[in-house]
Amino acid sequence: MTRQVESIEDDAGAVVYYHRHGNGGGLVGRGAVVADSARLGPMTYVEPQARIGACTRVGHGSWIDRRAQVGERTIIGDAVRVGHGTIIGNRVHIGSHSRIGAGAVIGHGARLAADSRVPDGGRVASQPRRRAAVVADKRQRVRTAQKKLAA
Repeated sequence: MTRQVESIEDDAGAVVYYHRHGNGGGLVGRGAVVADSARLGPMTYVEPQARIGACTRVGHGSWIDRRAQVGERTIIGDAVRVGHGTIIGNRVHIGSHSRIGAGAVIGHGARLAADSRVPDGGRVASQPRRRAAVVADKRQRVRTAQKKLAA
């Protein structure tokens, strides 16, 4: 299987080379690392030196700038711009048409609604995993029900 290479001239006149990702057809710049299990929507650009983790989905027309890092099992909606050097944790959900500034850090499990804005250097805190709380709540309900039956 041969890689299809496409070249695009940037605003400064430099030619940047991309290849199509096998899962979804997004464009991946030379030197970028995208997991095979990640899905890049059509017309999504992943610039050189960016990293996309396993099982991550990036929507149609999104742009992941140079040196950005996107964790595993993250969902990025359509037409999202992720700035230069941004770090996005695992299990993050970013709604469509959002703008994430350069150097921003988004913690594990964070959720950003559509049309969200994170300024350059901004921080979004990690969200605790809710599953543990749900499991603990279910266990408490089961114990309470067992006590009522035993009484």
